[in-house]
Amino acid sequence: MLIGVLGGGQLGRMLALAGIPLGLRFRFFDPAAECPAAATGEHVRADWEDRAALETFAQGLDAATFEFENVPASTLAFLGSRVPVRPGPLALEKGQDRLDEKRFFESCGLSVHPYRSASTLDEFERATREIGLPCVAKTRRMGYDGKGQAVIRHASEITPAWHALGERPLLVEQFIPFESEASIIGVRGVGGEIRTYPLTANVHRGGILRVSSAPATGLDPSLERAAATHVRALLDALDYVGVLAIEFFVAQGRLLANEFAPRVHNSGHWTIEGACTSQFENHVRAVAGLPLGDASLRAGPCVMVNIIGERPDAQALLGVPGLHLHDYGKAARPGRKIGHATLLPPPAGWERHPAVAALLA
Repeated sequence: MLIGVLGGGQLGRMLALAGIPLGLRFRFFDPAAECPAAATGEHVRADWEDRAALETFAQGLDAATFEFENVPASTLAFLGSRVPVRPGPLALEKGQDRLDEKRFFESCGLSVHPYRSASTLDEFERATREIGLPCVAKTRRMGYDGKGQAVIRHASEITPAWHALGERPLLVEQFIPFESEASIIGVRGVGGEIRTYPLTANVHRGGILRVSSAPATGLDPSLERAAATHVRALLDALDYVGVLAIEFFVAQGRLLANEFAPRVHNSGHWTIEGACTSQFENHVRAVAGLPLGDASLRAGPCVMVNIIGERPDAQALLGVPGLHLHDYGKAARPGRKIGHATLLPPPAGWERHPAVAALLA
């Protein structure tokens, strides 16, 4: 079976690494001359709007998916008229616009920050007055890893933030102090069966995920049950096929939905070693119409640490007991995710080991 993937980044690469042992083959569509996934399958290099290239890409595919949510909707529609695309365009539509996303969360019974939308500077000023300061302004589209966001603490920062964010439609959210961040990952098959992974605790710095720990500890067990209910609600409402993740803030004992990702998610990379069936394998199983695998922990707890910006000393890292290294084959540059390391189980004092501490610095 040949699976097409729109996007050729590290997520596509890990999808292929999970699917190849199942007998699946992969073809990637990505405008980049070099992409991490090219080492694991065919690479069709062309612009997202190149219809002739998309036609070539679609030839012989049994099913297709996407590995990031900023694929143009027109590209997905064109491909979807030729081959089954899983998940479908509705998930991409909801996930690409932060205002639509908030309204979708509310329709599914999830709690969110108080928010307003703004399309002009006057509307932005009014929204900040209604929400109150401090608040967070986010571009409605194309924001990720902390990009397209600004925290506004004083009225004097409103106009500069409007210009810095590109003078485009914004979502304005109330700034609510939170105790921690968490995420839940679920997967739904073509027949509607659903599996959910344990609630994961996340630590961000500069808007970029640095550490994920599973299962999340120190939280009321009712929060994990609530998170699983929420992800099931979204999966069913979207008639979804594949993996979906929801990111939450934990504030005053409740979950506030921040955003969802209609794809495999960075906070689930620990599942490669830590779960009976990884998020990547379960996604390709769903896309290919195969039965889903067990999403429970393989053994005890595990920790995933992102490798950001600089390539580490692999020899030193691999000397850490229980550490598994994943190098994405990407050029190093500041702020870029170029790999991750999973510790299973995390040894006592793992964060103080010099090789790991260098990743956390």
